[in-house]
Amino acid sequence: MKNRKISILAALLVAALLLAACPQPVPVAETAVEAPASDAAVQGGVWVEGSSADATILNPILASDSASFDVLGWFFPSLLGQDPFSGAIVPTEMAESWDVSEDGLIWTFHLQDGVMWSDGEQVTADDFKFTYDAIASDLVETPRKANLDNIASIDVLDLLTIQVTYEEVKCDALNNLGLGWLPSHLYAEDFSDVMDSPLNEEPAVSAGPFIFNDWIRDDNATVLRNETYWKGAPNMDGWIYKIVPDAGARLAQLQTGELDLIGVQPEQLTTVQLNPDLNLHKFQDDGYSYIGLNQANPENPQAGQDEDGNLVEQDPHPILSDLAVRQAIAHALDYDTIIENVYLGQGYQIAANVLPAVGWAHDPSLEPYAFDTGRAAQILDDAGWTDSDGDGVRECNGCATAEAGASLTIRLQTNAGNTTREDLGALVQDQLNSIGFDIQFEAIEFGTLVGELLGQTFDMVIIGWTGLGTDPNDDSFWHSKFDTPGSGFNFVSYQNARIDELLEQAVSVPGCAAEDRAPFYQEIQKIIHDDIPYVFVTGSVGNTGYSKKFNGTDPGPWSFYHNVETWSLAQ
Repeated sequence: MKNRKISILAALLVAALLLAACPQPVPVAETAVEAPASDAAVQGGVWVEGSSADATILNPILASDSASFDVLGWFFPSLLGQDPFSGAIVPTEMAESWDVSEDGLIWTFHLQDGVMWSDGEQVTADDFKFTYDAIASDLVETPRKANLDNIASIDVLDLLTIQVTYEEVKCDALNNLGLGWLPSHLYAEDFSDVMDSPLNEEPAVSAGPFIFNDWIRDDNATVLRNETYWKGAPNMDGWIYKIVPDAGARLAQLQTGELDLIGVQPEQLTTVQLNPDLNLHKFQDDGYSYIGLNQANPENPQAGQDEDGNLVEQDPHPILSDLAVRQAIAHALDYDTIIENVYLGQGYQIAANVLPAVGWAHDPSLEPYAFDTGRAAQILDDAGWTDSDGDGVRECNGCATAEAGASLTIRLQTNAGNTTREDLGALVQDQLNSIGFDIQFEAIEFGTLVGELLGQTFDMVIIGWTGLGTDPNDDSFWHSKFDTPGSGFNFVSYQNARIDELLEQAVSVPGCAAEDRAPFYQEIQKIIHDDIPYVFVTGSVGNTGYSKKFNGTDPGPWSFYHNVETWSLAQ
């Protein structure tokens, strides 16, 4: 499944383009209607997608950023499909059906027959088991360890039947089974070559619509039509992922036809809408933009748990571990101005981590932090952060976490090339500095930023999550067991024993009824709102500008390329 789930970074780490203020942000596509394709499909043509960031690795269990998944998603089959319009999990990929035991612990998946890797080897249940066993291996460092949560065993009943047994009921079980499968016949049985395999940069086989052709770092990746694709070989000859760091250059190349698709920045919307040769796909995204606040000392990253699952007391961040500082930051930002001026109205303020789109779990009673610089300044005063020398920057004068005299200096980073985030960073810097912070803002290369995030060596970061899906379980962001320097998505080192408990309870409710799970997620939202490991800036919308080169495009809010094999070159 070529899905949008993280992205880092879930996204991790992608540009989260944001939506107009809307009280009910439900994924809905708003796309120009295209002329229907002619009966006779026209062969040929190449589609070129523009991106600010390059992929980092082309292995589905090692990748942690959306740029990598944009490329590797063409090659590796997955167990489950996703409806491109509703987001629902559907049997459109390797699993053509599945059964669940009465106690909810045993899931049996029946696979499509006749799906082949491009080298002629059959895709089987062995590939699924190998992939998830590799994730479990101590030899493999992967941010996907969370996908094994609560799995007791994975058994191959025959080449086309997989049985997954859980230790306890796991209400979001299917969401963890959607990773791409590795071609097990090309790896050592003991997983010893997974981390440094040349396949991580040059996938040798594919079971998707395209096969790997070439990857020139920081320039482009190219793929070619897979003639043996089980859903039918695409009509187009190939697809190119072209790196164009500057947003203005991406828009210019979309207009000239050098690019066929870009993520549109808010200030670019009108230009795309007025161009008769372009379409605009606008959808309310299942993501949000935020400022991540590292709770731990970036000079001494530590795991959140020891080998026995006990909490490890963190070496605290000398400034951001102070709740008063985090409260001051949350109150010092003018969210209305940010959404209107930076996102050009393409956003809506949120209070916590569960989006209104997940209506059954969202807590609408939580109020987002209000812009109040007087209150922010008073909080800092009361906490012992005062400007004793009159230079405009506060120092620790009786504060709880830093050494006496230490200035309120914090690094703020984001990824270069995303003009929206760069503009937000400059505005955040100005707004926080106006009440006595000394914010050192910089936009850095995307891969470098990902390394600092996963390595937990940053102070504050402007970033976003996208592709969060239809289930509210986001334990990989908050649970202490995913505070793992080098790979974990809890890179802000958030540690709260009650949150750990609630996250575990919320996915193990007998029967998994929404009304029974909701109270757990509502308490989680309240705690995260009060603890402020993230400053939630805005809920997201996506805006994609694309050419009319091909007929048959039918983008949904959950997938742009879901029917790419049917596209036909426009005459």
